[in-house]
Amino acid sequence: MRLNQKVALITGGANGIGLATTERFAKEGAKIILWDVSDKGNDIVERLKKEGHEAIFKKVSVTNQDEVNDAVTAAQKLYGRIDILINNAGITKDRTLLKMSKEEWDDVISVNLTGVFNCTRAVAPIMKDQNYGRIVSASSNVAIRGNFGQTNYGAAKLSLVGFMNSLKLEGARDNIKVNAICPVAATRMTEALMPPAILEMLKPEYISPAVAYLASDDAPTGVIFTAAAGVYAAAQLVETDGVNLGHSATADDIAAHFGEICDWTTAKHYGQGGEQNAKFLARVQEKPVLG
Repeated sequence: MRLNQKVALITGGANGIGLATTERFAKEGAKIILWDVSDKGNDIVERLKKEGHEAIFKKVSVTNQDEVNDAVTAAQKLYGRIDILINNAGITKDRTLLKMSKEEWDDVISVNLTGVFNCTRAVAPIMKDQNYGRIVSASSNVAIRGNFGQTNYGAAKLSLVGFMNSLKLEGARDNIKVNAICPVAATRMTEALMPPAILEMLKPEYISPAVAYLASDDAPTGVIFTAAAGVYAAAQLVETDGVNLGHSATADDIAAHFGEICDWTTAKHYGQGGEQNAKFLARVQEKPVLG
């Protein structure tokens, strides 16, 4: 009962990883606020109630800020607080960039990125006032590695990492922890891409323990968590130590030292921009390679 009596808002909670998260959180003792654009949420909530869990459903589009704000206000009035936000709602509209329409770009950005802003902006004041909050956003391995035909999806999902990295700093003094998860699971988005034997290994319920941990009291903050088939890992954006070529460096000089500049054995993870700035300030004190 890791989430016992916590109030958890789960967007896109009626299918795939969202549904698995909803069911896991209910078993962990959370009070569920399920949002989805599908009416399936009604049946899910009724089933959860019959199993003895506390849950409500609201049909909400995360792209509609007024709907989001009204639904958050209603949920707060009902429960008095919102402890957890799982930004799970997402869509794909795959197309190579040269064939992608402006509408296909806008739709994916609207749900996967702006929708996260809308929901997080609505619950953040509640979390600040109660000095407690856990926010987990569904990013993607596509954000980190890329995938053919998914420039819109990859851009939106990597943006959530930048969103997390700044929000973790803003929320730290108010005990608001912010993380991202990059799952690989058999969902409506992936069922046509993998053979049945692989899909069987990638059940959405194998992702939900990671989401539950990231939403718990002892969660970390600012972590990109990856998960698939019961295997859990963490990812980081890292930067090499670099080379001080001096103010007179030319493009040819950079080309000549490119191997040293990209020496990944020196790579480090920086928790915030100031740490990277400190690295550069320290390096410029050294004698430039070019003299």
